[in-house]
Amino acid sequence: MRVFSMSIARPVVAAVCIFALAACGKQDDAPRIAGGDARVGKKLVEQYQCGSCHAIPDVAAARGATGPNLEGFGRRSYIAGRFPNEAGALTRWLVDPPAMKPGTLMPGLGVSPDDARHMAAFLYTLR
Repeated sequence: MRVFSMSIARPVVAAVCIFALAACGKQDDAPRIAGGDARVGKKLVEQYQCGSCHAIPDVAAARGATGPNLEGFGRRSYIAGRFPNEAGALTRWLVDPPAMKPGTLMPGLGVSPDDARHMAAFLYTLR
């Protein structure tokens, strides 16, 4: 039986550890939205002209300053400063913000539940 010498084993173990740690940083850690497609969501964010009020990374002409900047949205704890940032709350918020927070400046734009799922999937990619 042949045993690896420590001079060979250490570099192999180190390489495996480095590879494993590098892979951790490359995982897509954005929450998954059942029935949501982030690519479709980005197009819908443009279509609904969310960028007229919000600055949104990677969305052309989305430089609005009326609403909060959405950079890093996927890492935020709360939606509208009040609701836990989870998929169900976010999709409800996108469908009808005034129903969830009367007096909000964010208008109801007629977003369907299907569109909201796609838009939520996109917003969660903003990490």
